[in-house]
Amino acid sequence: MGWAKVAETVCPSARTLAVVGDRWTMLILRELFLGVKRFEEFQVQTGMSSNLLSTRLKRLEADGIIARRLYSKRPARHEYRLTEKGLDLYPLMLSLKAWGEKWGGLKRGAAPALSIVHKTCGHETGFQLRCGSCDAPFGAKDAVVTIGPAFAAERQKRRKSA
Repeated sequence: MGWAKVAETVCPSARTLAVVGDRWTMLILRELFLGVKRFEEFQVQTGMSSNLLSTRLKRLEADGIIARRLYSKRPARHEYRLTEKGLDLYPLMLSLKAWGEKWGGLKRGAAPALSIVHKTCGHETGFQLRCGSCDAPFGAKDAVVTIGPAFAAERQKRRKSA
């Protein structure tokens, strides 16, 4: 299934991946959350070619994840900022950080690459899944997933055409 088809699926995970599902896009998002705003700094911090970076930034802008703002008229220079839609990707970035710290092969006991401190209380924080109703922590083994009718039909259709 091509990315164009993935973007049309009923599955929200697949639709998300159609927007942010490549490593270069995720590195750009990492840099945006670290406060990088300018093309040259994205290039330095990601190692991307200017053509690849330009393509990914244009796609993120077209998808409403970032907004481009002029900061210099001569020469014309732009900076990039996360939109509300882009800021809503923060939990995804936190979960990638947490997974990488646990399973990414980092040296045990080494200082973390990033520390995240909650501004309100001043304490270090990270990614935690908590139930929106009872506030209890949970994981995959503590949840039941039900596939909705439209997604079930889509999955059945793929099964029949395979």
